[in-house]
Order: sequence, then structure tokens, then C-alpha cells
Amino acid sequence: MTTTPLAAPASAGEPGSTTRTHAGRTKSELFSLYLAISPFYILFAIFGLFPILFSFYLSFQNWNGIGDMHFVGLAQYQFMLSDPTFWKSILNTFEIWFISTIPMLFFALVIAFLLNQKIRGRSAYRIAFFIPNVTSIVAIAIIFGSIFANQFGLTNALLSSLHLDTIEWLNTPWGIKFAIAAMVVWRWTGYNAIIYLAGLQAIPTELYEAARVDGASLRQVFFRITVPMLRPIILFTVITSTIGGMQLFTEPQVLVGNGGGPGNEGQTMVLYLYEQAFVNNQFGYGAAIGWGLFVIMIAFSLINWRLVQGRGERGPKGVRA
Repeated sequence: MTTTPLAAPASAGEPGSTTRTHAGRTKSELFSLYLAISPFYILFAIFGLFPILFSFYLSFQNWNGIGDMHFVGLAQYQFMLSDPTFWKSILNTFEIWFISTIPMLFFALVIAFLLNQKIRGRSAYRIAFFIPNVTSIVAIAIIFGSIFANQFGLTNALLSSLHLDTIEWLNTPWGIKFAIAAMVVWRWTGYNAIIYLAGLQAIPTELYEAARVDGASLRQVFFRITVPMLRPIILFTVITSTIGGMQLFTEPQVLVGNGGGPGNEGQTMVLYLYEQAFVNNQFGYGAAIGWGLFVIMIAFSLINWRLVQGRGERGPKGVRA
């Protein structure tokens, strides 16, 4: 009787064999999956990662955008730290952020609280409050330029009708900042209100019903239930508003032009970056300003996180809840 020998198992490297991963997929299957998601990573590497790395490299160079680059080391950063206009732009940015973000988030929270009530036409109100966010910022800046015009603006017309002194909004330091802040408030209040509204709809209705049974007023319900329960959402909006406030560009650029108007009072950090890089052709210094802005945004966001979230995580006598 003849015995047929058993065929030896094919090795991983032999033709016809199939190499499988720990997840049970073949290399060809994994390659197909990676190939399917590769367009995102390719586009991100070209239009996202490469510009970031190139700007960091460029911050150590002296380059006008056309000629040869000249390595200057940390000279751009040293000049930035001693540049009074750079520090002026930082101060302007923080002042505009302060007078715009606080009222913007407060109004957004109040609007969201009112929209969460049982009123007629809630959907129409939600759309109306969100429309400013999708409106062209250039068109908004032109309209606000007419509202805050120095001589014949609508605001001055209202002051004149009340027999009050008119204000040259776009020629005075705080007038420029207030005009820019008003644009920010008008544009982003509805956006943040929609975010708050989504958070309000996640709060259990039993809390509000129990508060009404106990005789709580609308003000007490707002400050004792709504605000504490929305703390994570408020933290999110504070961080995003901080990042957006540090990146103000279109509003001051269209409203008062390059340089930020008289006395550089409307000069923000991003506007100063644009002026140095694309007006003065100092691309190396513009890149250094960009990285300085990045560090400031990270530091300021961490400070906001500690102020908003850190206090809420601690109970009486500093005991962490």
C-alpha cells in the first residue's frame, strides 16, 4: 500500500501563500483600506503640514519672497520681542477680545435660554440668529463702516437726535476697538447661541420642573441650574472664542485698513503679520510673528481653561470634587 506524503504548508514568502495580520486581514486588504483614506493625508501633508513646517523654517531666514534666503538664526525673534508695534498689536488684540467676547458669550447664553422655552416660531428665531455667521464678513465690515462713520454714520445720527455730542469712532482709540468688537459680537453671538442651545437640550427637564415646583424664578433657574450644567459647553466656547479673537483680521483690515487706522489702534496680531509678510515683503519676520501668535494663543487658552474649568472642579476649602 502506497502512502501519499502530506503537502508541507506554504511559507509566508512562497507564491500562492497569504500573509495575514493579527486582525485577520491580508496585506492586500490593508493596502486597499489605506489607499482609500490616503487622499486626506496627502492633501493634509501638502496644504497643512508642509506650510507649518516651512513657516517654522522660514522664521529663521531673511527672505523677501523672490530672492535667495539668508539664514539669520534667532534674529527675527529677537527683533520681534523688541518691536513696539508688535506689542501694540498684542495689546489691541487683547482689548478687542475682552470687550467683545464677554458680552458675546453672555448674550448668546441668554438667547439660547430664551429659545429653549416653549415659544412660537422657535425655528425661525434660530435661523435669524444664525444668519449673521454665514453672511460675508466683507459686506458686514462695509455696513459697520457706515454705522460708525465719523461724520454721517447712523450711530452719530442717533446721538445727534438725542442732542448728544457725536464721536469720531474710526479716529479715536476706543472708538476703533468698539466698532471692531461690535462686528465680532454681531457675527458670532448667534453661532454660540446655537451651541448653547444644543447643550441646554441635553439638560434633564426634571431639574427645571423641580425648580418650578419649588417656586424658583426665571433668574434663579438660569444662574442656579442652566449655567452650572453648561460649564463644559461654556469652556468650549471660551476656548474657541479665544482662538478666534486672537486671529482677528478681516474686520479691522476692511474697517480701518492696513496699519490699524490712526495710531495703530486697530492693529491686531494677524493684521500685523499680514502687513509685514505681504505688504512689506518680510516673509521671515511674518513667519516669526505667526509662531509668536501660536505661543500666545496656547498660553492664553490654557489660562482660560484654568480659570473656567479649574475653579469648577474644586469644592469647598479647595477639595477637588
